[in-house]
Amino acid sequence: MDTLADRILDAALDRATIVGWPNLRLHDVAGEVGIPLPDLFACFRDADAIADAYFARLLARMLAPPENPAEFVLAGARERAEAVLLRWFQAAAERRKVTLEMLAVKAWPSHPHTWVPMVFNLSRLILWVREAARLDRGGVARMAEEVGLTKTFLAGLAAFALDRSEDLAGTRRAVRSALRFVPLG
Repeated sequence: MDTLADRILDAALDRATIVGWPNLRLHDVAGEVGIPLPDLFACFRDADAIADAYFARLLARMLAPPENPAEFVLAGARERAEAVLLRWFQAAAERRKVTLEMLAVKAWPSHPHTWVPMVFNLSRLILWVREAARLDRGGVARMAEEVGLTKTFLAGLAAFALDRSEDLAGTRRAVRSALRFVPLG
């Protein structure tokens, strides 16, 4: 279903691909969608909310069922975690430049209202990685998994920023390497 929010998000992503995320202007997005600015505001309070919707879309793509569910369930915890993390990076690769620009804008030191929530959003992402990868440990073991998966995602993100390969080979190597040190059960 193509909602107004989806149309706004798609228009913002398309526009940002051309002008860059830091140069995105919401009145231009509203114009491209053919709506007045108050209608855009009714869906998104600001560009950061549009970025959040984009990251929610990436999360949904990461949570999509694997291509071969039976094989996925039989795989080891490390392989399942790798597959789930790579689904996020594969979805983000379609708009790599814009994705990285969004994260950079969110991290601007003068914008604590955006970078503080990034910590919580990263934690939530890792919780969903655990769910999608079917990691069921609790207690201290769960905490160790979460810390390790967070480090793995951040290592993957650093590699993703530099990875220009079509198949995300550099990102895959970084994720796989970092996962070796995560105590997964």
